[in-house]
Amino acid sequence: MQKFFLYARKSTDVEDKQVLSIDAQITELRAFAKNEKLEIVEEFVEKRTAKIPGRPIFGEMMRRIEKGEVSGIISWHPDRLARNSVDGGQIVYFLDIGNLASLKFPSHWFENTPQGKFSLSMAFVQSKYYVDSLSENTKRGLRQKVRMGIFPSQAPIGYINDSRTKTIVVEKKKSRVIRLAFERYTKGNQRLEDIANFLAKNGISTRSGKRISKTRVSFILSNPFYVGLFNYAKELHEGKHEPIISKKLFDEAQEMLKLRGQPERKPKNEPQPFCGLISCASCGMMITGEHKFKRQKNGNVHEYIYYHCTKKRKDFKCPESAVREKELDRQLSSLIQKVSLPKDWAEELLKMANEDHGKSAQSLTACEKEKNEKISSLSKKLERLLSGYLDQDIEKEIYRVEKGKLILQKKSLEEEITTLSHKQNDWLEPFTEWVKDAQSLDKIASDDDLFAKKVKAKEIFGSNLLLGEKTVRPAEGGTPNSFGKMGGNQWDALRASHILASKKPFSSFVVRVAGIEPASHAWEARILPLYYTRLPCPYVRIDFVVCIATEIYPKT
Repeated sequence: MQKFFLYARKSTDVEDKQVLSIDAQITELRAFAKNEKLEIVEEFVEKRTAKIPGRPIFGEMMRRIEKGEVSGIISWHPDRLARNSVDGGQIVYFLDIGNLASLKFPSHWFENTPQGKFSLSMAFVQSKYYVDSLSENTKRGLRQKVRMGIFPSQAPIGYINDSRTKTIVVEKKKSRVIRLAFERYTKGNQRLEDIANFLAKNGISTRSGKRISKTRVSFILSNPFYVGLFNYAKELHEGKHEPIISKKLFDEAQEMLKLRGQPERKPKNEPQPFCGLISCASCGMMITGEHKFKRQKNGNVHEYIYYHCTKKRKDFKCPESAVREKELDRQLSSLIQKVSLPKDWAEELLKMANEDHGKSAQSLTACEKEKNEKISSLSKKLERLLSGYLDQDIEKEIYRVEKGKLILQKKSLEEEITTLSHKQNDWLEPFTEWVKDAQSLDKIASDDDLFAKKVKAKEIFGSNLLLGEKTVRPAEGGTPNSFGKMGGNQWDALRASHILASKKPFSSFVVRVAGIEPASHAWEARILPLYYTRLPCPYVRIDFVVCIATEIYPKT
């Protein structure tokens, strides 16, 4: 009786979808061997693709055949033995040199003759052709899904693959957690480890059930899939899936990742409240604070805090001396008070805002039209870019980079239009909050909370506070940086207003004639020079401008 090895194989690849399971193959082959009176020495079972050489179990079987342990192989079909030219060629070669005497297949006829080996070779070639064409067809199908805006792979955390519609849909519970993770991280007070802990506490883990690592958290926070885009084949594409977060929140997360990616340096000494706020007027170095202790002969100990230049410039000997914290606190409080919004000014501004609240629809329509025109222009640029790439006028890498830039711009504009249509009049509430905030400056200046004063001073003056001759002053001699220039902030306008109107009531000023309009508004020639501000309207990009004239005109 001839001795045979039984070989059964099935891979998880697409080409094996219609093939019998391994258990079914073994059952059929055992029955076939019994009917043909063939002795099975050993059964080899492998769960691996045959598209490429290197199957360990198949290799072990062929080595034992080469030693002469058996004279034949039983398998369900030739494509179970080989789907590549190397393994198929090895089997035919073993038949040529006599290492193999016979191959038996229940579903395929074979005899060890020139005609039989030719038929076997054709079966191997056909199997390889089937795999190659199937792979190409699969890739073509994936490219078509990408063109349709469907991500052709496993959905990220917060989404699920819907097997019924072959699309990706939002998983409500996890998507809320992912959105909160983005919001927490953009605040700047949480590390990647903290976000990983937050995800773990809310039941979000890897697909294998393990805790999400810092690296994985970083990947989640930088994945454009959550704003309706996706990367495929190193190229950014527009997706049809529902975004979980806004483009603005995603951009803030990228800035925070970039910022927190820098090495953290811990100060040797505990920082004082005003550290990091003021620069030296002489050398430009930062002002630092330190404790000083004075011991009296009677045993009393007095503690003082002084602020002085760090004097780190090696090419300059800084002449500035130190100033006590109490004196610095008094001067900063005075500067903050000068920017406070008086009650009658606040009432007038709120009155104007309420009047303009109902008149903004026209400007919003014009703004939306302008953004739609920009989107149309970007779409045309994308078409021209694709044409240039297809005509081989543009290199592939340049095409990918430029396409990514245009898609991100288009996504931002589309999101702004959506925001305009949903929240076209929502600027009033944040504006009202700013007015209340500006009115509260008097209280902050008079309180003893030094850290609160530092936060507010940083917001008002930015990095423009200087300490020279024991006196704190804003840069450029204390005048607003934005005088006569578009782009100044609301605090600059209030400082200008206080300088120009220290003796005049706000109600006597000519503010402006028209309502809220875009920044390109043509002002009345008689109101010059103008000091203005872009007050905070985060939901709509419309400038609320306050103008103070150097001369006083009665209202008409």
